[in-house]
Amino acid sequence: MSNDAPVLTSCLAPISKDGLDALIAAGKANPAAIKTVKCRTVAEGRFRHLNLIRNLPPHIVDEPPALLGDDTAPNPSEALLAALGSCLAVGIHANAVANGIAVRSLALDLEADINITSVWGTGDTSPKPVGFDAIRVSVEIDADAAKDTLDALIAHAQKWSPVANTVTKPVALTVARIDKASA
Repeated sequence: MSNDAPVLTSCLAPISKDGLDALIAAGKANPAAIKTVKCRTVAEGRFRHLNLIRNLPPHIVDEPPALLGDDTAPNPSEALLAALGSCLAVGIHANAVANGIAVRSLALDLEADINITSVWGTGDTSPKPVGFDAIRVSVEIDADAAKDTLDALIAHAQKWSPVANTVTKPVALTVARIDKASA
């Protein structure tokens, strides 16, 4: 009989349990490790932007026609929701695998309300919340576990989601112009 980890059956493309275990071990061996992630955003014209990450094809961000864009891609606020949904889904799936829970399907619906009357600071700049003041996420998961176990899995994934933590806690943000001549 083999000593390999049990194979979990699911409809989701499988992730490597051995690879996940190696990531877990590496994190425990060096809990202070920091990875810098980078993105270069280049304005292409109107409100369409190319976001260059690693050596991947450009990730496009645009605005809908109501916000003077060409409607070729999600807008920045929608892209934030997509990043949050994807981060939560990765965490839920990884923790399910780590706990031996087979997941047949996983889908998250995210929504948030935003007041757009300030038009990026060029419109009505009277005092009001800028950006989302609440994000609502609904998780639809079909997995081999009891409701309480799945609820705990989702809460754990939210607690440890880098994107969820970035949007829910104060984060230092520096935005500064660089002088091309000295760069």
